[in-house]
Amino acid sequence: MTSEEKLDRLRLARAEGIGPVAFRKLIKRYGSAAAAIAALPGLARAGGLSHAPRVPSRGAAEAEVAAIEKAGGRLLAWGQEGYPPLLALMGDAPPVLAVLGDMAVLSEGGVAIVGGRNASANGQRIAEELAGEIAAAGLPVVSGMARGVDAAAHKGALEKGRTVAAVAGGLDVPYPPQHRGLQAQIAASGAVVTEAAPGTQPQARHFPRRNRIIAGLALGVVVIEAAPRSGSLITARLALEAGRELYAVPGSPLDPRTRGSNDLIRQGAHLTETAADVLEHLPSAPTAAERVPLYPLKRPPPGETWATPSVPPWAAAGAIEAAEDPGEMPAARKQILELLDSSPTTVDELVRRCHFSAAAVNAVLLELEVAGRVELLPGDRVIVRSGIRG
Repeated sequence: MTSEEKLDRLRLARAEGIGPVAFRKLIKRYGSAAAAIAALPGLARAGGLSHAPRVPSRGAAEAEVAAIEKAGGRLLAWGQEGYPPLLALMGDAPPVLAVLGDMAVLSEGGVAIVGGRNASANGQRIAEELAGEIAAAGLPVVSGMARGVDAAAHKGALEKGRTVAAVAGGLDVPYPPQHRGLQAQIAASGAVVTEAAPGTQPQARHFPRRNRIIAGLALGVVVIEAAPRSGSLITARLALEAGRELYAVPGSPLDPRTRGSNDLIRQGAHLTETAADVLEHLPSAPTAAERVPLYPLKRPPPGETWATPSVPPWAAAGAIEAAEDPGEMPAARKQILELLDSSPTTVDELVRRCHFSAAAVNAVLLELEVAGRVELLPGDRVIVRSGIRG
């Protein structure tokens, strides 16, 4: 990937109204970020937007890259060699990542450990011990650098091996602030990764996006002391949707902090008490994606190195979709909007219901996303944006 294409992918990723799924579809449809950016005004008009979407200038993109480098990090774009192959399989994989530390560790296929911020002393001890044993086995431990279970997992892994922190803000905004030293320790031997631009202050809406990175980087996710409706359960759901293995540490039924993780065990998550329970069931690839290459699960012996896995061919820009019939587009736009509501609908269902070609339906959905009227979701699903209908 050329440096110009990399900058243009950053510009496209930061463009108004472009989510991760739309980004991927635009690259596939137009073949390059520059061509996709040039097409945005026409797509927006067709989707009903009266003005062209705002796209950062090349200078603004260069300034963001400079800010990342000033913080000690590097920019990694989706489709670029070195982009984590496991993460690339996520339907809404981040278009760009800012990485502090060793990029190669992101491609090793580790184990995520997540749990409550208000974890008990025992919960934190279990997280620390599990992480240490998993790291000692040669697997990086992935977590979110939050208080409680996350911090304990990072600290345990640092004692025996390497760890990866996926964060919700910019690389230059450690969060929580008291974990600034922990972030530096993680970056020294592992990696800190985010899709947020430098200077971004973490907000509530950023954490579910951070959680999908945690799930996407791991072959399996261990949940410790997760309350119902917690962020850890969001990570667990995302992991299951991506075909990753799910584990949960049992807790007292009298402790509300463990009700969510106990419920995961009832639903089929592996009951986990030791690292052996994790390693015994850890797959070499996601169960829902057989095309994933097998990853080495241990670090190379002293004096030997493994090449960073290349980006899988299905994660790179593909062939341009078959052209839609222009004559059917106006009617397709009207009918598709009538069929959509606030619940996710699959693209296949839209094609069946409206009887237009798949190419026309996908083209309309891309126009409507660029116009801010719908949101494309992983798994070929779509939803009307809040407050917008027709």
